[in-house]
Amino acid sequence: MRGSLVRAALAAVLLLLSAPLAPAAATTGAKSGPAAGPAPVTADAGVAAGQEWTPPLSTRGRWIVDANGDRFRMRSGNWHGASGTWSGSGSVDDDAAHHAGENSGRIPLGLDRAPVAEIIAGFREIGINSVRLPFSNEMIHDTVPVTDRAVAANPSLRGLTPLGVYDAVVRDLTAAGLAVILNNHTGTTRWCCGVDGNERWNASRSTAAWEDDWLFMARRYRDNERVVGADLYNEVRRSVLDDPNWGLGDDHDWFAASQHLGDRILLEADPDLLIIVEGINWTGVPVDGFAHGRPALEPVRRLSHTLVDSGKLVYSAHFYDYTGPHHSGATGIGETSDPRYRDLSPEELTAVLTRQAFFVSGEQDQHFTAPVWISEFGVGGREETGAKPRAWFERFVDQLIRADADFAYWPLVGWHQNRTGNGWALLHWDAAGNRMGLYDGDDWRAAAWTRLMTATSRTGAVPPVTEWSQLSPEHGDFVASRRMRALPDWDPGARKAVCPDGQRLLGLGHTGNRGLCSDVTAGALWAAAGGHEVVVDERHVAAGRDWASGYTKLQCAEGQFLTGYSVRGQAVSAALCAAAPAGRLGGTGRTVWFDRGDSRGQAPRGGDFAYGAYKGQCADDEYAAGIAYTGRLGSSRTPDALYCRRLA
Repeated sequence: MRGSLVRAALAAVLLLLSAPLAPAAATTGAKSGPAAGPAPVTADAGVAAGQEWTPPLSTRGRWIVDANGDRFRMRSGNWHGASGTWSGSGSVDDDAAHHAGENSGRIPLGLDRAPVAEIIAGFREIGINSVRLPFSNEMIHDTVPVTDRAVAANPSLRGLTPLGVYDAVVRDLTAAGLAVILNNHTGTTRWCCGVDGNERWNASRSTAAWEDDWLFMARRYRDNERVVGADLYNEVRRSVLDDPNWGLGDDHDWFAASQHLGDRILLEADPDLLIIVEGINWTGVPVDGFAHGRPALEPVRRLSHTLVDSGKLVYSAHFYDYTGPHHSGATGIGETSDPRYRDLSPEELTAVLTRQAFFVSGEQDQHFTAPVWISEFGVGGREETGAKPRAWFERFVDQLIRADADFAYWPLVGWHQNRTGNGWALLHWDAAGNRMGLYDGDDWRAAAWTRLMTATSRTGAVPPVTEWSQLSPEHGDFVASRRMRALPDWDPGARKAVCPDGQRLLGLGHTGNRGLCSDVTAGALWAAAGGHEVVVDERHVAAGRDWASGYTKLQCAEGQFLTGYSVRGQAVSAALCAAAPAGRLGGTGRTVWFDRGDSRGQAPRGGDFAYGAYKGQCADDEYAAGIAYTGRLGSSRTPDALYCRRLA
């Protein structure tokens, strides 16, 4: 019996997520003729809604802002094709072997049918201000020129490699004022997203090669200010035998891989890019009775990224009606009895979406608070007659409006023939170059799209916010300080955790090695010309001021504050103290014990930064000046107390 279940499970995994990023070609049968519909969201309307912006982009709390500090709502679309449309079987030269019969020729779709300028004009017409532009790692290294057929409507692109065409598309998009988000969609140039060798960032190549490709791409467009983001990898999911994870420290750890690469991009390639991290798309075997589900961004509540540059992290998630929180989207083998998103009531849908993604931007002053970009959502167009998919789309648009969320529709460009075909795109071209657009009068999505694009949303200046950051050195160094990264190893052999420059340590977990940093109340405290000190003994504990009698105390000197710590196993190894400008730090102190329970004060901000562990946290108007622990029998030398002192 167990063997049969395992075989069934593996068969299901082989079809896991075989339902493509958007379903295959919709049923044919367009309406007989155009009817009156909503007016287009014109380029002028788009500018009025906030298309004028100054790069680079960054974040303030849950908002994305431009260089002037004004909110920039990413109203985006996906222009797919460069990551591949081949289904994985049949000849790559046969259109029928490509998703929905749409052969992109290894470049953004539609360049065989319409000039780039016309396609971009269509984007502006429907009101978007940014484009998610997928690519594959294979595309980067592909030296075979594109066919003349693939660029028939753009003869100037003849003879270029796929990367050369990608360059030209980036150039033209940004010249038109649109922001471009680079998206590593797949490893190999084929349609996503099944058990296809593209399940993880390192499924078809090593993590080192993946990082090298990203550094190459980030450096390639570094001088183009309107290339604003690095979307690190698309729909991380289960392979036949293994799940991705969030924080286990192995080579399937998506949290660790994205954290490491995000820092490398900012430090080594382009400090101006937004670092966009998608949640986990699927874990488990999609068979009733087996654990399975779509974690999305739920793990972020317990473990969030802290990049070396605050204000550069954006989280993302994908939602389609035919998938669900525990439904892979498959039909037949691999289909479970779990509800799809379209089966949920409006109230249930809102609750699930909040739990899976929107809490990240909806809850303020948490270590995980960040913008959430719904970088894929979509639905069939003219040929979609199902009541549930249509109702889901309306409800999802309602959610985007309520949350004032950033979003990217999938896809922007498609093919049509006599007004039929894969109707998911907002703009379609036929073989003769005739366009079928969202606002031609017979696309039921037009009203909802106009409602989304013209809904009231936050605009204008976003004031600076308090930053809260989590440190998690469970499996290796977690040094989020540029200053300390540029210096020699300050505690060789130990795992080190350091707050981002401009923040100070405010909280520690009793076990698990987690820490909490913030700039609350005081702002940046580390003096520009100030140094640091590694403290491994009680040299700075003044006579008569034993704030943790019987415990070993690592205390900063007067005029210093805690900005980091190191551990060996679970045990405290050293405290890292930084010098503050004269007059910023006070002298009155108190001991915060957390060896037998939480001690975080009333309504502490920052969130649960050490889930499942006792935690201690200084107040917002304090700074941490010392760590106490004990080495007595039965103790693991984990943190037991913090010495919290008042700011001046």
